[in-house]
Amino acid sequence: MITIKEIARQLDMSTTTVSNVIHGKTKEVSPETIERVQRFLDQVEYVPNMTARNLAQNKSKIIGAVLKTTEDRYSHILMDPFVSEMLGGIETAVREAGYFLMLYISDDIAEIIERITTWNADGLLLFWMMDDDAARVHKKYRKPVVSIDTYMSRETAEQFDQDLLVNIGLEDEQGAYDATSYLIGKGHRKIAFLSDKKDGVDQMRFRGYRRALSDAGIEYSDRYYFLMRSTRDEIDESLDRLAEKARKVTAVVCTSDMFAAMFLNACIRHGLRVPEDISFVGFDDITNISSRLCRPRLTTVHQDIGGKGMLAANTLIGMIQGRNPSGSEIIMNTRLVERESVADRRQ
Repeated sequence: MITIKEIARQLDMSTTTVSNVIHGKTKEVSPETIERVQRFLDQVEYVPNMTARNLAQNKSKIIGAVLKTTEDRYSHILMDPFVSEMLGGIETAVREAGYFLMLYISDDIAEIIERITTWNADGLLLFWMMDDDAARVHKKYRKPVVSIDTYMSRETAEQFDQDLLVNIGLEDEQGAYDATSYLIGKGHRKIAFLSDKKDGVDQMRFRGYRRALSDAGIEYSDRYYFLMRSTRDEIDESLDRLAEKARKVTAVVCTSDMFAAMFLNACIRHGLRVPEDISFVGFDDITNISSRLCRPRLTTVHQDIGGKGMLAANTLIGMIQGRNPSGSEIIMNTRLVERESVADRRQ
């Protein structure tokens, strides 16, 4: 690759003049000189050395995205349509802002911390960090960080510098409350809750489910908490087992569209009719699942997944560029989308 010094020698110019033209600092450079340099750059097919430029500016132009998963979901986490749609929104925002995206996936928080401390990333995006995980990353990485769907205790959140950490969240509890209330309004009383874990966003959605039952005067029963196993080796057996339990309920609130579609199909395999025998409400409104692949089309709680990714990336880039965030947390709205998977049981 030809250097600026060599270009200057061949054009009989100073390296400063050539550098200014290459980097767009042409206020004090004549139009004739600009044209001469640009013509030469085209002839030699010059490509700017981004690494050298970024080092000079003490910036890497790299955004690090860290996804903490579990060991049993590591091998197929990018097949999750929610994750891929989120990453699509992030990549779009990062690319349009002139940055580059580096992705790291691990189930080991110690390994994550070890890796990020060696990166020269200008900022980090964190997926699904639990309370202590986010605190440990923040302690080691003193650059701007935006977390996505990370729930922290108030004590943990108060340790953070608002200018360095912002969380992009969702009305998880309210969304599940609306879904459950919708089923209750359709005459359902025996309503199950389907999840694969009991922390993070699932915990908040469970709270919304419980609150809606309580407000309607319906007593909650642990029998109606359907905890599925989402690993490749266990998921089919788990869904079949829960499908038999589903005969004792009339509706299910699911923590994701993907789980709703899987469980809906399992129930059909076991002879249950949807929605006549059992109704379903999902969460996320992933278009390819809820309205295109799922039959009947899935009633679900909508969130703007790609928009959340773009918002997280743009918030982080703004922080990197010195713009103060409006707060330590940004909460996005949800809304119920009514389709065909819920039966009306009112008499």
